[in-house]
Amino acid sequence: MAQLTLQHLDKIYDNNVQAVYDFNLEAKDGELIVFVGPSGCGKSTTLRMVAGLEDISNGHLLLDGRDITQVPPKDRDMAMVFQNYALYGHMTIYENMAFSLTLRKEDPNVIHKKVLAAAEILNLTTQLNKKPSQLSGGQRQRVAMGRAIVRSPKVFLFDEPLSNLDAKLRGSTRREILLLHKRLRTTMLYVTHDQTEALTLADRIVCMSMGHVQQIGTPLELYDNPANVFVASFIGLPPMNFFDAEVKDGYLLNKGFKVSLSDSEKSLLKNYNGKMITLGVRPENMVETGEDGIPVKVTLNENLGMNTLVHGHTQADGKNADRITCKFKDWCRYKAGDIAKVKFTRMHFFDKETTMAIQEGAKA
Repeated sequence: MAQLTLQHLDKIYDNNVQAVYDFNLEAKDGELIVFVGPSGCGKSTTLRMVAGLEDISNGHLLLDGRDITQVPPKDRDMAMVFQNYALYGHMTIYENMAFSLTLRKEDPNVIHKKVLAAAEILNLTTQLNKKPSQLSGGQRQRVAMGRAIVRSPKVFLFDEPLSNLDAKLRGSTRREILLLHKRLRTTMLYVTHDQTEALTLADRIVCMSMGHVQQIGTPLELYDNPANVFVASFIGLPPMNFFDAEVKDGYLLNKGFKVSLSDSEKSLLKNYNGKMITLGVRPENMVETGEDGIPVKVTLNENLGMNTLVHGHTQADGKNADRITCKFKDWCRYKAGDIAKVKFTRMHFFDKETTMAIQEGAKA
């Protein structure tokens, strides 16, 4: 069992720059939690505090109920996988994987069994006598994971492990990490700036911005019910479209379109009548319609095979126009200057001042 609890963690550097604010999280046994956010948001700093590589300024870190805030890194029963592999070039793959166990002076026969078992899991059995320089980037990252596996830690920590790999290797290695988690069922914390990794790997996602946690939830919760404009804009590819709109007697009025509200949407926005809100619409929540749709003046097509991204503006005349990206099924043949007519199939509403998602009964 490995339950990891982060209670009110702060990170404040000597120059009084604060990198992490009041971070709270309870990772359940066997859970894979992904920290995601833009560069500099504090996600790697938080992971390093968990690992013991950064001091915790305020708060407590508990492992299975035991306070390990002041426990040295080597005694925390955690293993960390870095983005730069951190392998010893003069050692063989076998020696790299066995290194931490050798330092512990474990029985050589036990070490041998653990290394072979990890190598089999990661499909590295035929590479054990090679040096790191003889392996591909993906294989080297697997060696780094193998070095962590042989330690049988309670918690695995991954710090952007795929950032040095090309797109194809990122995809295959990501699947290997997911399979590894399903096989080991060990608690894992994983840091990335790539939302695709977050959405495909995580049991739960922690979305961060500027040192603050913005939302914690399942991938579907963050995608389907973002807590604020930041989460809505960060989760989802292509990003959500945002428009200024006035709530007016059952309609949303924008400079380029007028949209009627359903009964449930009217109820949700009843306290915002006559007020401006931020309307969010995902590109995939739009469909092509006939003459009664919202006009989009096309500027660019990106044909992706099964889908097409259509970029344009919401007003045909282009004056004070809002940019818009639509994701349509199949292969579209719009040209620059064409007018596409669209309908919104799902809308998200945010308070213009607080940027928070509007909840039932919210006051304007």
